[in-house]
Amino acid sequence: MTQVRAAMIMGAGLGSRMRPLTDDRPKPLVTVAGKALIDHSIDRLVAAGVTRIVVNLHYKAAMLRAHLEKRRDAEILFSDESAQLLDTGGGVVKALPLLRGEPFFVLNSDSIWIETGKPALPMMQDAWDASRMDGLLLLADLATTIGYDGHDFVLESDGRLARAKGRSERPYGYTGVQIVHPRLFADAPQGAFSTNIVWNRAIAAERLHGAVLDGVWLHVGTPETKDEAERTLAAHA
Repeated sequence: MTQVRAAMIMGAGLGSRMRPLTDDRPKPLVTVAGKALIDHSIDRLVAAGVTRIVVNLHYKAAMLRAHLEKRRDAEILFSDESAQLLDTGGGVVKALPLLRGEPFFVLNSDSIWIETGKPALPMMQDAWDASRMDGLLLLADLATTIGYDGHDFVLESDGRLARAKGRSERPYGYTGVQIVHPRLFADAPQGAFSTNIVWNRAIAAERLHGAVLDGVWLHVGTPETKDEAERTLAAHA
């Protein structure tokens, strides 16, 4: 197993679809089952052996920073995007110096999951192979997904990923969890850009792979899906 000890949590979004719950707080501080979304993410990372976590900040940055500074179970660093939102790809590029050149997890803070088999993050660490991969994405079976109906990727027989559009194979949803090598972002665009740009390049080079969650993925994107996620968590408690 490759021990991935660093991570980035994407915390800079405006949370527009989550309003009115984000009128007075950033989306990562919206609570689900009594716990802030970002604490769900950090707890998973710490349990998997991650010791250094970078969080990017923009909307209500001071509130999120104050909340995270209370945690003592990991080193938490901040990548400030107050001046400009950089989207998913540009946000990671700005944070790369804090991630020190090693492979790292990236988590969207609105992603929660229930594990019914092997824990997801250790499973990804077992599957990670930097000699063959620039990225490893955690995928979800859409039949066991709450709050998401996108058809993102298909899995080739050797674990490589392809875009689902135009393909007849069974599609999977992207959970917002991945392991990436810093080289995925080599020669990336300047400023704000989507991670899809570097994913497409990795797909063309046959270096983007996938692993399937053994459990239930809860995408918490709106007040309605928050309520649905809480009901699902209570049912599995």
